[in-house]
Amino acid sequence: MASRMNCPSPEKSLAQVLTEFKDEIKEFAATRIAMLQTEMREKLTLASAAFPAIAVGALLALFAVGFFSIALVALVAMLLGGGSGAWAAAFAIVGGLFLIFGAGAIFFGIKKLKACSLKPERTLRVLKQDQLWLRHETRNEP
Repeated sequence: MASRMNCPSPEKSLAQVLTEFKDEIKEFAATRIAMLQTEMREKLTLASAAFPAIAVGALLALFAVGFFSIALVALVAMLLGGGSGAWAAAFAIVGGLFLIFGAGAIFFGIKKLKACSLKPERTLRVLKQDQLWLRHETRNEP
């Protein structure tokens, strides 16, 4: 019986358990924060690729509005007795092309933006798994 009293207790003190728990919580939070930052960085990179296409499309559409405006002015001038309408038709054709390319760029950018959700899905999925694990572990504790 004396030999049992000299052996150190295999159980940890409450302070040790709380310190380990605190360290595990810190590591858990740091891991999840790093995961969230990485995922958001990836999603912002994908989204930033769509914004230039939208900007180019908007700029081309603005040019189209300008060309159509000039063409409209020229057509009105022609209706009022102006000369040949060849230059008005040319402005209308160029404006139409800019509009088509601008609309295409805008739709491409919007499609690309819709394809990449900005929601941190992987992080949310892992947190959901953590939540389920924690519920399971707390129910199984004595």
